[in-house]
Amino acid sequence: MGLNYRAAVLHKSGTPLSIEQVSSPDPAPTDVVVRMRAAGLCHTDLEVIDGSLRYPLPMILGHEASGTVEEIGSAVRNVKVGDHVVLSWNPHCGHCFYCDRDLPILCETYLGEGPKGVHFDGSSKARTPDGKNLTHLMFLGAFAEVCVVPEQQAIVVPKDIAFDRSCLIGCGVMTGVGAALNVADIKYGDTVMVIGCGAVGLAAVQGAVMAGAGHVIAVDLDDKKLALAQRLGATQSVNATRDDPVEVARAATKGRGVDVVLESAGHPVVFCQTVEAVRVGGQVIWLSKIDVTKDVSFRWGSLMGEKRLRRSSYGGARPLRDFPLLARAYLDGKLKLDELITGRAKLDAINLGFDDLRAGKSIRTVIEF
Repeated sequence: MGLNYRAAVLHKSGTPLSIEQVSSPDPAPTDVVVRMRAAGLCHTDLEVIDGSLRYPLPMILGHEASGTVEEIGSAVRNVKVGDHVVLSWNPHCGHCFYCDRDLPILCETYLGEGPKGVHFDGSSKARTPDGKNLTHLMFLGAFAEVCVVPEQQAIVVPKDIAFDRSCLIGCGVMTGVGAALNVADIKYGDTVMVIGCGAVGLAAVQGAVMAGAGHVIAVDLDDKKLALAQRLGATQSVNATRDDPVEVARAATKGRGVDVVLESAGHPVVFCQTVEAVRVGGQVIWLSKIDVTKDVSFRWGSLMGEKRLRRSSYGGARPLRDFPLLARAYLDGKLKLDELITGRAKLDAINLGFDDLRAGKSIRTVIEF
């Protein structure tokens, strides 16, 4: 009979999301039907709304979410009705060239189907009342009362963690904490600089602390965000409107530069600062992005000295392993999530939430269903 529910649909870039009735077909044998409970507003969603990230429209946005399993297909084995799940936006085949090389974020099917806005099997799981297919952001489309996903994208987490916290694990927290724990090679006592203290950067600060960094320098333009970074473990804060992060990095390390830079600001000037602030032989992990058609120029000498530069999209995520671990870290008091939530709203107020994000007023607004 299919499913009927409300969703936030983007029809044209530069316009508000529209809350509409949509429908989905009956789940396929490997599908899981998730009743959404919470979804975070992420900059990636905003990039699609504003047009710097281009997908076929109309589209249901949303990719940082959690909910309750309501129905499962006949072939589903590891997820059951009633489970609490965090959704993963990186499905992968497990056997292509890149999956065989332990790089599921580069899975050939994932990269091939993602730009089309379809699900991993190439289909659309939602349509308008007149039968027109809707696309889905990052294989999910989670700004909806219901989300239909393959089993591998529904990751079971402990029921003790509240949905408005667990949803953050699905993108921002995984990306930031994972960059420190899975991607960067942070040694005990290292000096780490985190540039950009939004949700991803604040998670990276915590990840650096968890990895054993001895000195964590947080950089941002907002004193309130810097104060929060220090509450989450940063040992020094730098407002880049008043102080040069590169000079601070060198002053803190006897002129060498920091061991690791974790970047989450998304600006050409910042990308250049990262390679100037890191020491020779050090590591730079870029977590943010700008419009993919834009150029970024570097001073060539800043790239020399055996520096290791890497772009990371999802913090080296292994969702089946990492999501439950991050949920447990929160429940054990080792990972702070409450502090990242600066607002809560219902689905009907989603555009106001994105206005706040666009204006830099929020870290994470969570839509509660």
